[in-house]
Amino acid sequence: MKKSLALLGSTGSVGRQTLEVVEANKNQFEIYALAAHNDIKILKEQIIKFKPEVAVVTDEEAAQNLARDLDGFKHTKILSGEKNLNEIAAAPKVDIAFIAVSGIVGLLPTLAAIQAGKVVALANKETLVVAGHIVMEQAKKSNAPIIPVDSEHSAIFQCIQGTTDKKHIKKIILTASGGPFRNYSVKDLSGVTPDMALSHPNWSMGKKITVDSATMMNKGLEIIEAKWLFDIPYNQIDVVIHPQSIIHSMVEFIDNTVVSLMSIPDMKIPIQYALTWPERRPISNSMEINFAELKALTFEAPDEKLFPCLRLARRAGEEGGLKPVVLNAANEMAVDLFLKKKIGFLHIPYLVEAMLDSFDNSANPKLEKILETDAVTRQKTLQLAEKLSL
Repeated sequence: MKKSLALLGSTGSVGRQTLEVVEANKNQFEIYALAAHNDIKILKEQIIKFKPEVAVVTDEEAAQNLARDLDGFKHTKILSGEKNLNEIAAAPKVDIAFIAVSGIVGLLPTLAAIQAGKVVALANKETLVVAGHIVMEQAKKSNAPIIPVDSEHSAIFQCIQGTTDKKHIKKIILTASGGPFRNYSVKDLSGVTPDMALSHPNWSMGKKITVDSATMMNKGLEIIEAKWLFDIPYNQIDVVIHPQSIIHSMVEFIDNTVVSLMSIPDMKIPIQYALTWPERRPISNSMEINFAELKALTFEAPDEKLFPCLRLARRAGEEGGLKPVVLNAANEMAVDLFLKKKIGFLHIPYLVEAMLDSFDNSANPKLEKILETDAVTRQKTLQLAEKLSL
């Protein structure tokens, strides 16, 4: 019997690759629902190809335009607004809620899917960063599996399969490519443009996550994500630069043995694993590692003076409460402003640190307080950024 998917964020990089995996495994999966923000050109093509029962467009005007374009296409009902993301994620026909939307918009549909007891394939970092305590508690109550899609967390998830006691884990080691600027000086970084930042050496990703990789905020968010996913304290989570991106992450055990997961960089591998878990299946159109041709696998410590976002993320995680919410919201705003060429590359960590310093904290915040703090942080970040550009 086919597993039915609700794919939120179908027009983004991860969403498009997920549909490639689904198409290659037509006998295993079918699409119940697709969702996107406003890229109706790609969404229309996906709807015609996969014929979902429902498609959600969160942008109201784009939803109207899509409904007009697909007038007479009887297979798919077009809905609008973010509230309908929650509906499709928790729909009775859905087996797997695949959360590939970017940003805090992924939080409520993730919670809705968890409460409905779905398998949640989570490719949205922000959900766990801002509300990890709420999400993991609800997952435990609902007995809903959360399968990470990030290559690093998928690697750790696979490395610890069969580990019966968490006390056996000494540390988690997240690998990072170091991005395109790991050999730059601070002076060099001051001249980085959006086009330069969007050129990642190893991975093809969306714009926001590519900039996050360039600042190393991506790895910082992954530290917080790993803490919640694997219930590991921050002092047992390390980061190491591994420019080849062959080892996706490692787990060191108390007997000083290390288990790693290796593959050629290809997001379809963790995507397929999240869909087929707990089974493993052959994967098409993915390269094998040729160890004879691998010249070397190298490692180095990250330079937190050059990439302060890594330090800021760890600080926010360790302080807990609302600080990860502030970190995430300030960073999202700063990255957006950088991509619009309204601020410089080095203004990103500056704005994030300024926001972290300016907010009072609150332990174990409720959902309402998280969403309120997110909105206020975005507004304050924008106000401070406007002063920078004067």
